[in-house]
Amino acid sequence: MTTTLLIARHGNTFDSGDVILRVGARTDLPLSSSGVEQAKKLGLYLREHAIMPDLVFTSELKRAKETAAYALTEAGYDAKPETRRVFNEVDYGVDEGLPEDDVVARLGKDALRAWEDDSVVPDGWLADPAAMRQGWLDFGAEILRDHAGKTILVVTSNGVARFAPALTGDEAGFRARYKPKIATGGLCVLAHDGGAWRISDWNIRP
Repeated sequence: MTTTLLIARHGNTFDSGDVILRVGARTDLPLSSSGVEQAKKLGLYLREHAIMPDLVFTSELKRAKETAAYALTEAGYDAKPETRRVFNEVDYGVDEGLPEDDVVARLGKDALRAWEDDSVVPDGWLADPAAMRQGWLDFGAEILRDHAGKTILVVTSNGVARFAPALTGDEAGFRARYKPKIATGGLCVLAHDGGAWRISDWNIRP
């Protein structure tokens, strides 16, 4: 009996030509027009690959809830997602809401690269990797206990989703194969069939 965990990153909140801001837990933006299209493509991918979730969870933020809504409509799946605070984006602290160029100027490219490649939290951000890892471990245990054999979809942010590989117990092995960053509208697939959680695919771009 296989339990499947689908993790999707929400779609874009900015379009080409917009000033890109570093938006996190305290900035509740809706999807942009390109984000809506990404969400629809995600739903189309689920439908074409016959991956229908039995249960859906999202963060409390508009961009995640809207991504789920558009995707599920496109997939032809009628469900009411449940929101969970644990899936909210990280808080970017002093950089929250600032133009991305300003964030790069403050932190430097090396600090941002360490975040993107190794999930090392830059100075000034209010993010707790241990808590985010534990959030995934608790959620994984919950769905194995209450929803074994089901397919679960979570729509969240890149900042939170990057810690989901903690479920496998081998984050070093994960980083040897994949980059943690997930594209907007991207999809990751984890499975549990009686042993440990394993990553079937990471950062699928529908």
